[in-house]
Amino acid sequence: MTTSVFGLMAQAFEKPKPRFATPGELAQALDPKTVQTRAMDLIDEALVWAWNTPDARLIISVPPQAGKSQRATRRFAEWALSQNPDTRITVCSYNTDTARRWGRTIRDDINEHGDALGGLVIRHDVSSQSEWQLDGHDGGVFTAGVGASLTGRPSDLMIVDDPVKGREDADSARYQERNWDWWREVAMTRLAPGAPAIIIMTRWSPDDLGGKVLKPENGGEDWRVLNIPAQADHRPELGETDPLGREPGEWMVTTRGMTAAQWERRKRDTGPRSWAALYQGKPTPDEGGIFPRDWATYDVAPWQERPDGSRWVPGVGERDDHELAMSWDLTFSDTKGSDYVVGQVWLRVQNEMFLLDMVRRRMNFNATCEAILAMRARWPQAIQTFVEDKANGPAVINALQRQLVGLVPVMPEGSKIARASAVSPLAFAGNIKLPTAALLPNVEELREELVNFPTSKHDDTVDALSQAVNQMLLHPLINGGRVTPGDLFDDFTPVDFSTW
Repeated sequence: MTTSVFGLMAQAFEKPKPRFATPGELAQALDPKTVQTRAMDLIDEALVWAWNTPDARLIISVPPQAGKSQRATRRFAEWALSQNPDTRITVCSYNTDTARRWGRTIRDDINEHGDALGGLVIRHDVSSQSEWQLDGHDGGVFTAGVGASLTGRPSDLMIVDDPVKGREDADSARYQERNWDWWREVAMTRLAPGAPAIIIMTRWSPDDLGGKVLKPENGGEDWRVLNIPAQADHRPELGETDPLGREPGEWMVTTRGMTAAQWERRKRDTGPRSWAALYQGKPTPDEGGIFPRDWATYDVAPWQERPDGSRWVPGVGERDDHELAMSWDLTFSDTKGSDYVVGQVWLRVQNEMFLLDMVRRRMNFNATCEAILAMRARWPQAIQTFVEDKANGPAVINALQRQLVGLVPVMPEGSKIARASAVSPLAFAGNIKLPTAALLPNVEELREELVNFPTSKHDDTVDALSQAVNQMLLHPLINGGRVTPGDLFDDFTPVDFSTW
């Protein structure tokens, strides 16, 4: 049987067929520096399954900085287009700019490696970062932020990468409900019949987008979940297995080569609540857990009491690494059942914080002003007085600014939970120390609120604590250039007040 001249010509101009079995193979071919770990093998397998399964629903939950987005968004989109150039892909992220960057990266890869991807070429007239199309095909990429409109944008493959920006958004019920409404009413309405939907994320809370779609009432049984924890935490005695086949306690091998020591430090610095969610993929309900039950404590008074009742701390006013300040959370009402007015005195020595004194009472406006003046008289070196610049704070500042210097209005950023979560790692690392009950009897009231926060009935002492630590230990250190954030956890000699 002979082949006609026209047949030979057709073969000569026929585009090469895709030659990559997985997104990982494609990644290694396009970038020889690509590291293929066992975790990447599992992600590849799950992505290929989703591609070949009609109406597939897949969640990939992997710790931050583990390479999941590079593989599951960038390389998977390129692989899908090499498999079928008519695939219309939607890429969404927590905001428009982040999604657009993925669109630009994928587009630029195709411009550079189009021949290796089966002869793919970008149309010159539809080639923006946020929307581009392949020449001669229906396929391409459209990007949008979570919450944005997708009207008129049919999708053969929906990829949602990091739908939650950070802790503040994760702890916002309003933000999470907005994400959920967008998913049901916008994203899902754009899927073509049989199109797979993939969510790539680090988990933040039980009610983040991943948590919402997995609820039984929302069809959670339709979803396949690939969760790879940073540290194997299965229990073999109960028949549990680890997705990577690791022994309990064994660390994940990442594309960036995290060492066991680096993992240990990351775990220590993160705090149990965020570690369980972001790194283990197991967010727990807010039933406490933001702060430790057992706090670092001290039992030797760092102050010297004078005959007039005032207390003085050696080193304050003489050394830059010694600082004394008051922090107040104000609610004016002396009625039964109302919130408390809380004032605390904090000492910072290098990178450690020490609670020295606390008042917690239901007080009206006049009693509150008197309490602040009395606290300043007892601690004359506490020149800075942090007062939340909302609710009753401005009224106190106006009333006392002629009598007290150093009143500092603080505008809170984010929710109570977000502010507490910011200082939580410092508490678990032992950088925040509480006095024993012998030194400060009402410290037990603070402990009770801390261990139950954010579900406790009252949280005024927690607000005062997080305000003080944010202002004295986090904001000044980071913004003022004393040390870098990582230095907060570097080894240093603990303060020994017995030598003062």
